[in-house]
Amino acid sequence: MDPEYGRRYRELHRRHWWWRARERVILKTLERLTPAEGFGRILDVGCGDGLLFPHLSRLGAVEGIEPDADIVTRAETAHGRIHVRPFDATFRPEARYGLILMLDVLEHLDDPDAAARQVRDLLEPNGLLLVTVPALGWLWTAHDVLNEHRTRYERGALVRLLQAAGLGVEQARYHFRWMVPAKLVLRAKERVLGGEPRVPRVPPVLLNRLLYGVSRAEDAVLGWSVTLPGSSLLAVARRAEA
Repeated sequence: MDPEYGRRYRELHRRHWWWRARERVILKTLERLTPAEGFGRILDVGCGDGLLFPHLSRLGAVEGIEPDADIVTRAETAHGRIHVRPFDATFRPEARYGLILMLDVLEHLDDPDAAARQVRDLLEPNGLLLVTVPALGWLWTAHDVLNEHRTRYERGALVRLLQAAGLGVEQARYHFRWMVPAKLVLRAKERVLGGEPRVPRVPPVLLNRLLYGVSRAEDAVLGWSVTLPGSSLLAVARRAEA
Protein backbone atom coordinates (compact mmCIF):
# COMPACT_ATOMS: atom_id res chain seq x y z
CA MET A 1 0.00 0.00 0.00
CA ASP A 2 1.14 3.54 -0.76
CA PRO A 3 2.65 4.88 2.53
CA GLU A 4 0.49 8.03 2.50
CA TYR A 5 -2.58 5.91 1.82
CA GLY A 6 -1.64 3.72 4.77
CA ARG A 7 -1.36 6.74 7.07
CA ARG A 8 -4.82 7.97 6.08
CA TYR A 9 -6.56 4.61 5.99
CA ARG A 10 -7.98 4.70 9.52
CA GLU A 11 -9.57 8.12 8.97
CA LEU A 12 -10.91 7.09 5.55
CA HIS A 13 -12.44 3.92 6.98
CA ARG A 14 -14.05 5.83 9.84
CA ARG A 15 -15.34 8.92 7.99
CA HIS A 16 -15.24 8.64 4.17
CA TRP A 17 -18.65 8.07 2.58
CA TRP A 18 -17.44 5.16 0.37
CA TRP A 19 -15.95 3.14 3.22
CA ARG A 20 -18.97 3.81 5.44
CA ALA A 21 -21.43 2.81 2.71
CA ARG A 22 -19.48 -0.35 1.86
CA GLU A 23 -19.31 -1.32 5.53
CA ARG A 24 -23.07 -0.86 5.86
CA VAL A 25 -23.76 -3.15 2.87
CA ILE A 26 -21.37 -5.80 4.25
CA LEU A 27 -22.88 -5.76 7.73
CA LYS A 28 -26.45 -5.84 6.39
CA THR A 29 -25.54 -8.86 4.27
CA LEU A 30 -23.95 -10.65 7.21
CA GLU A 31 -26.92 -9.84 9.41
CA ARG A 32 -29.18 -11.74 7.00
CA LEU A 33 -26.83 -14.72 6.77
CA THR A 34 -25.65 -15.19 10.37
CA PRO A 35 -26.83 -18.50 11.84
CA ALA A 36 -28.55 -18.45 15.22
CA GLU A 37 -25.42 -19.82 16.90
CA GLY A 38 -23.09 -17.37 15.08
CA PHE A 39 -20.28 -18.23 12.70
CA GLY A 40 -17.88 -19.67 15.27
CA ARG A 41 -14.44 -18.76 13.91
CA ILE A 42 -14.13 -15.81 11.50
CA LEU A 43 -11.16 -14.85 9.31
CA ASP A 44 -10.84 -11.39 7.71
CA VAL A 45 -8.28 -11.68 4.89
CA GLY A 46 -6.48 -8.41 4.15
CA CYS A 47 -7.87 -6.99 7.39
CA GLY A 48 -5.55 -3.98 7.59
CA ASP A 49 -5.49 -2.81 11.20
CA GLY A 50 -8.57 -4.81 12.14
CA LEU A 51 -10.95 -1.88 11.81
CA LEU A 52 -13.93 -4.14 11.11
CA PHE A 53 -13.20 -6.40 14.10
CA PRO A 54 -15.56 -4.64 16.59
CA HIS A 55 -18.52 -5.45 14.33
CA LEU A 56 -17.37 -8.96 13.41
CA SER A 57 -16.70 -9.92 17.03
CA ARG A 58 -20.45 -9.89 17.64
CA LEU A 59 -20.78 -12.74 15.14
CA GLY A 60 -17.94 -15.03 16.28
CA ALA A 61 -14.28 -15.29 17.33
CA VAL A 62 -12.32 -13.05 14.96
CA GLU A 63 -8.89 -13.41 13.39
CA GLY A 64 -7.37 -11.42 10.57
CA ILE A 65 -4.48 -11.83 8.20
CA GLU A 66 -2.57 -8.84 6.79
CA PRO A 67 0.68 -9.02 4.76
CA ASP A 68 1.53 -5.30 5.11
CA ALA A 69 3.13 -4.90 8.54
CA ASP A 70 3.30 -1.10 8.14
CA ILE A 71 -0.46 -0.70 8.56
CA VAL A 72 -0.84 -3.02 11.58
CA THR A 73 -0.41 -1.12 14.85
CA ARG A 74 -0.80 -4.22 17.04
CA ALA A 75 -1.35 -7.91 16.36
CA GLU A 76 -3.52 -8.53 19.43
CA THR A 77 -6.59 -6.32 19.83
CA ALA A 78 -9.56 -6.30 22.18
CA HIS A 79 -11.69 -7.82 19.41
CA GLY A 80 -9.36 -10.29 17.68
CA ARG A 81 -5.91 -11.34 16.57
CA ILE A 82 -4.06 -10.34 13.39
CA HIS A 83 -1.62 -12.70 11.65
CA VAL A 84 0.96 -10.46 9.96
CA ARG A 85 1.95 -12.65 7.03
CA PRO A 86 0.96 -13.56 3.47
CA PHE A 87 -2.27 -15.40 2.76
CA ASP A 88 -1.04 -18.48 0.95
CA ALA A 89 -0.89 -22.26 1.28
CA THR A 90 1.61 -22.01 4.16
CA PHE A 91 -1.08 -20.46 6.38
CA ARG A 92 -2.44 -23.43 8.29
CA PRO A 93 -4.55 -22.40 11.30
CA GLU A 94 -5.48 -24.81 14.06
CA ALA A 95 -9.12 -25.08 12.94
CA ARG A 96 -11.33 -24.11 10.02
CA TYR A 97 -13.58 -21.05 9.80
CA GLY A 98 -17.33 -20.62 9.58
CA LEU A 99 -16.92 -17.25 7.81
CA ILE A 100 -14.11 -15.80 5.70
CA LEU A 101 -14.14 -12.25 4.35
CA MET A 102 -12.06 -10.96 1.43
CA LEU A 103 -12.98 -7.30 1.16
CA ASP A 104 -11.33 -5.73 -1.89
CA VAL A 105 -8.46 -8.21 -1.78
CA LEU A 106 -8.65 -10.50 -4.85
CA GLU A 107 -7.93 -7.66 -7.29
CA HIS A 108 -4.49 -7.16 -5.69
CA LEU A 109 -3.32 -10.77 -6.09
CA ASP A 110 -1.13 -12.25 -8.80
CA ASP A 111 -2.85 -15.63 -8.35
CA PRO A 112 -6.45 -15.05 -7.20
CA ASP A 113 -7.39 -18.61 -8.18
CA ALA A 114 -4.93 -20.02 -5.63
CA ALA A 115 -6.30 -17.66 -2.98
CA ALA A 116 -9.86 -18.82 -3.68
CA ARG A 117 -8.78 -22.47 -3.38
CA GLN A 118 -7.06 -21.62 -0.09
CA VAL A 119 -10.30 -20.07 1.17
CA ARG A 120 -12.19 -23.22 0.23
CA ASP A 121 -9.69 -25.37 2.14
CA LEU A 122 -9.96 -23.18 5.25
CA LEU A 123 -13.77 -23.11 5.39
CA GLU A 124 -15.79 -25.53 7.44
CA PRO A 125 -18.32 -27.62 5.49
CA ASN A 126 -21.14 -25.20 4.69
CA GLY A 127 -18.86 -22.30 5.73
CA LEU A 128 -19.43 -18.91 4.10
CA LEU A 129 -17.23 -16.57 2.05
CA LEU A 130 -18.14 -12.91 1.56
CA VAL A 131 -16.03 -11.15 -1.08
CA THR A 132 -16.02 -7.65 -2.57
CA VAL A 133 -14.00 -6.47 -5.58
CA PRO A 134 -13.90 -3.42 -7.87
CA ALA A 135 -16.01 -4.07 -10.95
CA LEU A 136 -15.85 -3.60 -14.72
CA GLY A 137 -12.55 -3.16 -16.53
CA TRP A 138 -13.94 -0.28 -18.55
CA LEU A 139 -14.09 1.76 -15.32
CA TRP A 140 -10.29 1.56 -14.85
CA THR A 141 -8.81 4.90 -13.68
CA ALA A 142 -5.67 6.22 -12.00
CA HIS A 143 -7.23 5.20 -8.69
CA ASP A 144 -6.71 1.54 -9.69
CA VAL A 145 -3.04 2.30 -10.35
CA LEU A 146 -2.70 3.91 -6.92
CA ASN A 147 -4.27 0.82 -5.31
CA GLU A 148 -2.01 -1.54 -7.27
CA HIS A 149 -4.98 -3.39 -8.73
CA ARG A 150 -4.29 -6.21 -11.17
CA THR A 151 -7.81 -6.16 -12.58
CA ARG A 152 -11.44 -5.15 -12.12
CA TYR A 153 -13.98 -7.99 -12.23
CA GLU A 154 -17.03 -8.66 -14.33
CA ARG A 155 -19.74 -10.49 -12.40
CA GLY A 156 -19.44 -13.61 -14.54
CA ALA A 157 -15.65 -13.76 -14.16
CA LEU A 158 -15.88 -13.54 -10.37
CA VAL A 159 -18.56 -16.25 -10.24
CA ARG A 160 -16.46 -18.56 -12.44
CA LEU A 161 -13.36 -17.98 -10.31
CA LEU A 162 -15.19 -18.94 -7.11
CA GLN A 163 -16.91 -21.93 -8.68
CA ALA A 164 -13.62 -23.23 -10.07
CA ALA A 165 -12.24 -23.18 -6.52
CA GLY A 166 -15.04 -25.45 -5.32
CA LEU A 167 -17.34 -22.81 -3.88
CA GLY A 168 -21.05 -22.58 -4.56
CA VAL A 169 -22.00 -18.97 -5.35
CA GLU A 170 -25.30 -18.06 -3.71
CA GLN A 171 -25.44 -14.33 -4.45
CA ALA A 172 -23.45 -11.94 -6.63
CA ARG A 173 -24.46 -8.38 -7.37
CA TYR A 174 -23.12 -5.00 -8.33
CA HIS A 175 -23.40 -2.03 -6.02
CA PHE A 176 -22.34 1.64 -6.14
CA ARG A 177 -24.24 1.73 -9.44
CA TRP A 178 -24.60 5.50 -9.34
CA MET A 179 -20.81 5.77 -9.55
CA VAL A 180 -20.65 4.29 -13.07
CA PRO A 181 -21.33 7.57 -14.94
CA ALA A 182 -19.00 9.45 -12.58
CA LYS A 183 -16.23 6.91 -13.23
CA LEU A 184 -16.77 7.14 -16.98
CA VAL A 185 -16.45 10.93 -16.88
CA LEU A 186 -13.26 10.64 -14.83
CA ARG A 187 -11.85 8.01 -17.20
CA ALA A 188 -12.56 10.21 -20.23
CA LYS A 189 -10.93 13.19 -18.51
CA GLU A 190 -7.81 11.14 -17.71
CA ARG A 191 -7.54 9.90 -21.29
CA VAL A 192 -7.61 13.46 -22.62
CA LEU A 193 -5.72 15.38 -19.92
CA GLY A 194 -3.82 12.61 -18.17
CA GLY A 195 -4.12 11.91 -14.48
CA GLU A 196 -1.81 11.19 -11.59
CA PRO A 197 -2.98 8.80 -8.87
CA ARG A 198 -3.99 10.73 -5.76
CA VAL A 199 -4.63 9.37 -2.30
CA PRO A 200 -8.31 10.03 -1.50
CA ARG A 201 -9.33 12.46 1.22
CA VAL A 202 -12.51 12.77 3.22
CA PRO A 203 -14.72 15.25 1.32
CA PRO A 204 -16.19 18.34 3.01
CA VAL A 205 -18.89 17.44 5.53
CA LEU A 206 -21.97 18.28 3.46
CA LEU A 207 -20.67 16.56 0.32
CA ASN A 208 -19.58 13.54 2.35
CA ARG A 209 -23.07 13.24 3.85
CA LEU A 210 -24.73 13.68 0.45
CA LEU A 211 -22.70 10.93 -1.24
CA TYR A 212 -23.24 8.57 1.68
CA GLY A 213 -26.97 9.29 1.49
CA VAL A 214 -27.05 8.62 -2.26
CA SER A 215 -25.30 5.28 -1.72
CA ARG A 216 -27.77 4.29 1.01
CA ALA A 217 -30.73 5.32 -1.12
CA GLU A 218 -29.46 3.27 -4.06
CA ASP A 219 -29.09 0.19 -1.89
CA ALA A 220 -32.57 0.64 -0.46
CA VAL A 221 -34.18 1.02 -3.89
CA LEU A 222 -32.20 -1.44 -6.02
CA GLY A 223 -31.11 -3.94 -3.37
CA TRP A 224 -29.96 -7.25 -4.85
CA SER A 225 -30.79 -6.36 -8.44
CA VAL A 226 -27.97 -7.73 -10.62
CA THR A 227 -29.11 -6.27 -13.92
CA LEU A 228 -27.57 -2.84 -13.50
CA PRO A 229 -23.75 -2.49 -13.52
CA GLY A 230 -21.95 -0.86 -10.61
CA SER A 231 -18.40 0.08 -9.71
CA SER A 232 -18.17 -2.70 -7.09
CA LEU A 233 -19.19 -6.34 -6.80
CA LEU A 234 -20.27 -8.29 -3.73
CA ALA A 235 -20.55 -12.07 -3.75
CA VAL A 236 -21.51 -14.69 -1.19
CA ALA A 237 -20.29 -18.24 -1.69
CA ARG A 238 -20.39 -21.39 0.41
CA ARG A 239 -18.28 -24.49 0.75
CA ALA A 240 -20.56 -27.41 -0.04
CA GLU A 241 -21.17 -30.08 2.56
CA ALA A 242 -18.73 -32.99 2.26
